[in-house]
Amino acid sequence: MSAHTNETKLQLVGKLILETNLECLTGLHIGAGKGSLEIGGADNPVVKDAFGRPYIPGSSLRGKLRSLLEQSSGLLAPGDLVYLSRRKGQEVRIHQSNEPGDEICLLFGRNPGRMERVEGEGFDTSTATPARLTVSDAPLEMASITQQMRENLDDELTEVKNENAIDRITSQANPRTLERVPAGARFQVRVVLDVLCEEDKALAARLLEALRLLEDDALGGGGSRGNGRVKFTAARLVWRGKGYYARGASESELAVGADLAALQALVAGDDFVSKLSE
Repeated sequence: MSAHTNETKLQLVGKLILETNLECLTGLHIGAGKGSLEIGGADNPVVKDAFGRPYIPGSSLRGKLRSLLEQSSGLLAPGDLVYLSRRKGQEVRIHQSNEPGDEICLLFGRNPGRMERVEGEGFDTSTATPARLTVSDAPLEMASITQQMRENLDDELTEVKNENAIDRITSQANPRTLERVPAGARFQVRVVLDVLCEEDKALAARLLEALRLLEDDALGGGGSRGNGRVKFTAARLVWRGKGYYARGASESELAVGADLAALQALVAGDDFVSKLSE
């Protein structure tokens, strides 16, 4: 738990901005939904922008980081989860509490109102908690799809992975196809952590924890079948205090070309908090 209390005053101190490359170590599949099926196309296409280029939705990356932190914090018991949706077959359960120092709620936000727990009595939240973490859509770095890669792809920018589900009784194969962004592709990730009080400065460590957890997990669909292994490289960490926006003061570059381990060491340093001034 954080040191936040119900009396903690929120006022912008500054913004911690992380820009990094997300490199696909295996094929990546983030689905576009059934509405994007095309005749002759893959059964499960990837999401693409208006120019037909694959990208990683900020909501997908943000949601994965949240779930990893919930798991790491031991907050997946039924009594710790609430329903966002109870539609049969489409239930959505996430962690949320009424504790002012709950770091998950501080990072990802909390809406006021009545919340129904998966198990146990519900609870009321009287005030909203603004989300500190903003994750932008991550565009594909086109230069990362080399000419050699294009010659072996099924489409200009993607590949099709063929899979079979085997019936355990008849041994009949049920083929399916999955569109993926190929290994070697890179996406440009931008994450902004709003620091609204002195206590928020400690949240930077939880963000880096989530990113490191993701490197040993999977992003997108089919992670248990080999998809979605990623790595973050060439990170740039910048601090923009309140003066940057109010008076045009200079930003402070805290790290450049770093990996996540180096960023964690920086954030854990005794002098890190002092660098985040208005």
